[in-house]
Parts: sequence; C-alpha cells; structure tokens
Amino acid sequence: MPAQRDAVWVSYTSDTTGDHIMSQAQQSALTRQRVRSAWMFLAPMLVILFCVAGWPLMRTIWFSFTDATIDTMRAGHKFIGLENYFGEYGLFATGKALIQDKWGSAISNTLIFSLISVTLETILGTIVALVLNAEFKGRAIVRAAVLVPWAIPTIVSAKMWGWMMNDQFGVLNHILGYIGVAPQAWVADPHLALFSVVLVDVWKTTAFMALLILAALQMLPKDCYEAAEVDGIHPVKVFFKVTLPLIKPALMVAVIFRLLDALRVFDLIYVLTSNSEETITMSGYVRQEMIDNANVGFGSAAATVLFLIIGACTIAYMKFSKLKVD
Repeated sequence: MPAQRDAVWVSYTSDTTGDHIMSQAQQSALTRQRVRSAWMFLAPMLVILFCVAGWPLMRTIWFSFTDATIDTMRAGHKFIGLENYFGEYGLFATGKALIQDKWGSAISNTLIFSLISVTLETILGTIVALVLNAEFKGRAIVRAAVLVPWAIPTIVSAKMWGWMMNDQFGVLNHILGYIGVAPQAWVADPHLALFSVVLVDVWKTTAFMALLILAALQMLPKDCYEAAEVDGIHPVKVFFKVTLPLIKPALMVAVIFRLLDALRVFDLIYVLTSNSEETITMSGYVRQEMIDNANVGFGSAAATVLFLIIGACTIAYMKFSKLKVD
C-alpha cells in the first residue's frame, strides 16, 4: 500500500507540474502576443512623434555646431564644433564675461518668471480649487466662470492687458488716479515690466492649476473629513495633515506641467513688451537670433541649451518631489 500511494503521488505531482508548465507556456505566449499587439498600435504614433519632435530636435542640435544662417541652411554652412557655445563670441565664454550679457539676462528672466509665476499659480490655484470643491449654490456657474481666463487665447489676453496697462489711456492707471496714485508705465518701465508680465500670466493660468487640483480633490474619500469633523480638528490642520498629502502626487504633476510651460514662455512676453531686454526670455532670445539676426547656428545653440535646461529642471523637480517615473 505505501508503494501504491507513492506511485499515485508521483503521478499526481507529474501531472500537476506538467499542467503548471503548460499554463506558464500559454501565459508566456499570450504575453508575447499582447506585447506585439501593443507595439503595432504604438508604432504609428512613435513614427509621427519622431517626425514632428525627434527630427527637428536633431536638426537643431546639428545646426548648433555649424555657422549656418538663413541663406546657408541647405548648403554652404560648415561645422565649427563648440564655437557657438564656448567660442570667443559663444553663449558661455565671451572675451569679457563667462555668459553673454543678453543671454544671461534671458536665462535669469526666464527662471525668475517661472519660479514666481508657478509659485503664485500653485498657491492661488489651490485656494480656488478648495473653494470650488465646497458645496454652495451656483457652484457650476462659478466653475465655468473661473475657466474663462484660461480659455482666452494667450495673444488675445496679452493685447487686452496691454491696453489695460497703457500708461496714457489704460484703465489701471485710470483707477489709480481715483485713489491718488501716479500713473505707471507698466510694460515700459524696466522695474515693472517683468512684474506686469507675471501678473498677466498668473491671471490667465491660475485656472489651469485650479482645474487640475480640483480634479484631485474630488477623488479624495469623504471618510477622512467626516472623522476629522467629529473629532473637532481645525480645517487648516486638516488641510495640511490630510488633504495636502493626499493630493501631493497630482499637485506635483500639475506643477511640472506648468513649470515646463513657463520655461518656454514666448508669446505673452513678446506681445506685451516687444521682447525688450528687461523681459526677454530664452525662447525670445532664440527667436531674435534665428529670425531677426538670421543666425541659425547660434540660435540653434541657444535652443539646445534651453532644451537641456528644461530637461534638467524636470529631472531635478521629479527627484525633489520623489516622483517615480516608470
């Protein structure tokens, strides 16, 4: 009998092992089939992405190592290595300064604009989202009204605010005159121009941040807030101890999106201040070199540096916020 039981057990084990191996083989084949199908669906998108993003980026990087101009883009330009970056008249090593004065101003203006505007938009967007997340009469109308600044095209917003900030007939100076404040040259004064641009950008883009944060707030469970209300915990403490940690992933994603958008800002500043030296950004500098000065090689070098700065800021922010990129 023991021998018979052992034989039965061995037979059962062999059958079970064989079924398990066959099951794994079937799962592996199914996985491979799914992977192939996924790549088949992704292939057209990857080809289009390469055509509209990858190829222009590679061309820009290549031109940054040449002396190409608008007239010599197709033929006639030559390879000059890192001359546009570190040469005598390069971006980072001129004869008198480590960084060209105008390029340095473009970098500092872009970083100042990005840090101030994104910070203010995040704070104000969070406040607006908390208000819109509350239950009150007419909430749907208020939510729609908040999105109006974001829905207006940037060029239209810039022209609208440019008229409102005009130092002669602008409505802002007209209002200031009623309270006894002298008129201000909002976009012409070097000390106020960048502040004015930040003000317009915050007015327009706060709605974008509020929309993303509101979506995160609506996903939060109600049980936590009901328990906090029963325990008598102050709402401010509930926000910092409960709400903020729960919406942090969505908040960080919103900040990253907004930071990327702010670092490449061009249209708003170009329309409001005509790309003046006090407010010129890296994108404005690239446009000035490539279009106004017809210096495609030098402008491509500036565009490449802008791309690297945006990538570095994104990676640093992700590491700082401890986001996992899969």
